[in-house]
Amino acid sequence: MNKVLIANRGEIARRIIRACRELDLPTVAVYSHADEEALHVREADQAVSIGEPHARKSYLNIERLIAAARESGADAIHPGYGFLSESLRFTEACEAAGITFVGPPASVIAAMGDKAAARRIAQAHDVPVVPGGDAAADVEASLHTADDVGYPVLVKAAAGGGGRGISVARSPDELRAAFVAAAREAEAAFGDPTLYIEKVIEPARHVEVQVLGRGGGEVLHLYERECSLQRRRQKLVEESPSPGLHPPTRDAMAAAADRLAAAVGYVGAGTVEFLVDQNERFYFIEMNTRLQVEHGVTEMVTGIDLVRAQLLVAAGEELEFAQDDIRVNGSAIEFRINAEDPAQDFHPSPGRIDVAELPGGFGVRVDTAIYAGYTVVPFYDSLIAKLIVWAPTREQALRRGRRALREFRIEGIATTVPLHMRLVDDERVRSGDVHTGYLEQLLSEGDAAAGLAAQVSSVNRDGEAK
Repeated sequence: MNKVLIANRGEIARRIIRACRELDLPTVAVYSHADEEALHVREADQAVSIGEPHARKSYLNIERLIAAARESGADAIHPGYGFLSESLRFTEACEAAGITFVGPPASVIAAMGDKAAARRIAQAHDVPVVPGGDAAADVEASLHTADDVGYPVLVKAAAGGGGRGISVARSPDELRAAFVAAAREAEAAFGDPTLYIEKVIEPARHVEVQVLGRGGGEVLHLYERECSLQRRRQKLVEESPSPGLHPPTRDAMAAAADRLAAAVGYVGAGTVEFLVDQNERFYFIEMNTRLQVEHGVTEMVTGIDLVRAQLLVAAGEELEFAQDDIRVNGSAIEFRINAEDPAQDFHPSPGRIDVAELPGGFGVRVDTAIYAGYTVVPFYDSLIAKLIVWAPTREQALRRGRRALREFRIEGIATTVPLHMRLVDDERVRSGDVHTGYLEQLLSEGDAAAGLAAQVSSVNRDGEAK
């Protein structure tokens, strides 16, 4: 591996550039017309324009990305997360072009990308799965499965991911309607209308295990992240270790993740996701065959650079650690800062950032690509920064998170900083007693919603609540 093209943008592109620099690997940035002034374009060793602002004409344009690699002399491509990071077609295109894909091979992405097939592989290797059925060919088949497992059920896209392509049905009539709508959405979003049915586990925690594979069945795990604070199945806060797991559950879940990853010959960084019920029974739901947005949480508690590890594995080099070297030290929490207005039902808030002052200090990390004068464009994901804090204990990490959030000063657009300021003071959040529906439940309560709106409106010019 001699030169890495980064098929992404924003903070993750900058994150990869930094890891490459430390390995003396030249980098190539790609950018759409909307990102000409982006920091990742300035910071890479080379930059190649790949088209119009719409993602399908730039960051999702496989042919243009392969051409950019050839044009720049890059012999490897790191996909980051999102966009084409789990695309079977993109991975196959890289392999056909003789370009190293920094991630698992196409065969692994094919095996884990079909969520129904992944369920079958998990079951075959003694990894518990959510009660449900394989891919449902029609509504009648899904109705039979729902009768067997009991309502409510989830109708899920087999090719889905990132919380998309999922509907809840609490009765046969709802299931009939959800099936048709979900198939249409899955076809539009993923090019595959195949669906499957799972029992709703509620209340449940969402806990994921970070794995790192070298192929040939050699897999390491870097323990878990708690991801239960979600809105519309999109994560907003993540932390490690999970405050809701006891050591035997943690160990059993890590072992299950290892078995699954080893079974498919996993290569690179990946995440095995589970639901955990009130009795700490855990169930596999899917595997993300890529780097996660929240990978920094794991880095902060283990001291291991996951992007560096990805690059070393892709280059066929030895890792600098073994399983016995991996320890969880202290507590880390990530707050996703989105360009959205939480007082207006999280309406997107693109526009020019007039002031951008970021927090700092011991145990504080901010991954971002914004700056004063930067324009948040409406074409891509609303994530503009990730605040990650570390401390020896969870209580100290929450206090550090509160302090750091108060130091954020972003003017010109609305952000989710006020929501996070409210969450770090919420009694249930502080106790760790949350589940995947808790945040939406909190936001739906009249007093809570009014309080959040008041807090948003009272944020002063220093980013502090009055």
